[in-house]
Amino acid sequence: MIPYGRQEILDEDIEAVIQVLKSDFLTQGPAVPRFEEAIRKVTHAKYAIAMNSATSALHAACAALDLKEGDWLWTSPNTFVASANCARYCGAQVDFVDIDSKTANLCVNQLENKLKEAKAKNRLPKILIPVHLSGLSCDMEAIARLTQAYGIKIIEDASHAIGASYRERPVGSCDFSDIVVFSFHPVKIVTTGEGGAAVTNDASLAARLARFRTHGITRDPSEMSHEPDGPWYYEQIDLGWNYRMTDIQAALGVSQMQRLEKYVHRRNELAKRYDQLLKELPIQRPILPTDSLSSFHLYVVRVSSKNHRKIFEGLRSRGIGVNLHYIPVHFHPYYQSLGFKKGQFPEAERYYSEAISLPLFAQMTESEQDQVVAALKSELET
Repeated sequence: MIPYGRQEILDEDIEAVIQVLKSDFLTQGPAVPRFEEAIRKVTHAKYAIAMNSATSALHAACAALDLKEGDWLWTSPNTFVASANCARYCGAQVDFVDIDSKTANLCVNQLENKLKEAKAKNRLPKILIPVHLSGLSCDMEAIARLTQAYGIKIIEDASHAIGASYRERPVGSCDFSDIVVFSFHPVKIVTTGEGGAAVTNDASLAARLARFRTHGITRDPSEMSHEPDGPWYYEQIDLGWNYRMTDIQAALGVSQMQRLEKYVHRRNELAKRYDQLLKELPIQRPILPTDSLSSFHLYVVRVSSKNHRKIFEGLRSRGIGVNLHYIPVHFHPYYQSLGFKKGQFPEAERYYSEAISLPLFAQMTESEQDQVVAALKSELET
């Protein structure tokens, strides 16, 4: 089986982890700040806070922006459930903005219309989470321009997009958002096993994010209610969580980040080769704006909805580990119990009925790619 995604673990990655295991620090030692510095360097953000998952980072980001019961958060229906669940963790309500038919990212026109309607009903969101599906940035300048007039905060869910760029600036620069979140799950561009990070240019948000990942505790005397009782002293000043990344994970991340540019370059090479090999087939290939560089976490094609399941199952039977990203969030029983119904977000639903994620990973060979294309051609012809 050729998987849709696969991590690459080299000897230097293993050695980096071994060195931590031999050291005095296994949890939060010197490797975590080194990993955070590597993220800052790549994204050009002022602050990076590593956490144990992107889901944790999304939750902490919502809390840092004071999302609470009675508030609304909007995101894309075409995403993993974590992009919406983070609002529910804070007691807030969730709604969705349908996607663009070409990019499958959040649609700016739909957003503009929905904001006008929400303003009239006094139901504007406190936070918007655009999701950079497959590693392609949303049109963040247009999104920021629309939301700024309403005072809406923005968290970019860039779980797929470390190493990507938008208008010649790295995703994560926070030029058009308050916080950006990344994932380092094994199928992503680089991995720490499980892991995530939030980046921001706001010092106060960074301090809150750092506290929230460690139970809401501070050791900074300037933040305490009184003078420290002694050098051992700390205070819990927020209700936080244990969202810390370990030094074991961070050491792997530091090693992997040295190959980030190489991985993104290789994924783009393979995506261009897919474009050439598939251009004569009756499918829709990824459509990329000229002002963006995708990290190509995924290479998604769209086939006829009539044959979608047949083609998907046929590829699996031929040893091609295709996948589908994603089941629209409002289709899930939990969100249906909140009042969402099928038919509300037609573009996301159409995408779901047509999309297939083909295998794509940095160490994929051209021979493996040829196998994928040959299998897809055969399925389309039967």
